[in-house]
Amino acid sequence: MTMNDAPNYRPCVGIMLLNRQGLALIGRRRGQAADLMPAHAWQMPQGGIDEGEDPYDAALRELLEETNVSSVSFLATSPDWYTYDLPAHAAKRSWRGRFQGQRQKWFALRFEGEESEIDIEHPAGGAHPEFDAWRWERMDRLVELVVPFKRPVYEKVIEVFRHLGTQA
Repeated sequence: MTMNDAPNYRPCVGIMLLNRQGLALIGRRRGQAADLMPAHAWQMPQGGIDEGEDPYDAALRELLEETNVSSVSFLATSPDWYTYDLPAHAAKRSWRGRFQGQRQKWFALRFEGEESEIDIEHPAGGAHPEFDAWRWERMDRLVELVVPFKRPVYEKVIEVFRHLGTQA
């Protein structure tokens, strides 16, 4: 199945950025999402694929726009595209109601830089900050920290990239 096989889903990428200890970078979503579900406001970087953009290039761009991180090496890509539906109230507000959810290709990248490179307050390219906090987390904790409607995708991503990270 290709990205274009699901027209009601916004084409998107997700990034599991792993540090040298095998922990994944997660950010706490800024604003209303964090206020509504504070315990589940964390997520890995993700974002839309621009028209004609290669998914890997989109992953590098989104990572830079959300975290300022560019010092990475490629580890793996998910074999499939994963979809999730937004809750009905969110789908109507997001993307002017054009999409029922997102269709994501995931990439595992190794962070090769120093932590001082991570800047969620002033990300590259003048992008609007999406996170108000960040931290490194074990893979086995990621599912419980994300909003419930994204959990099935996170379970698949963890299954595919489990061998790359730290579980305990």
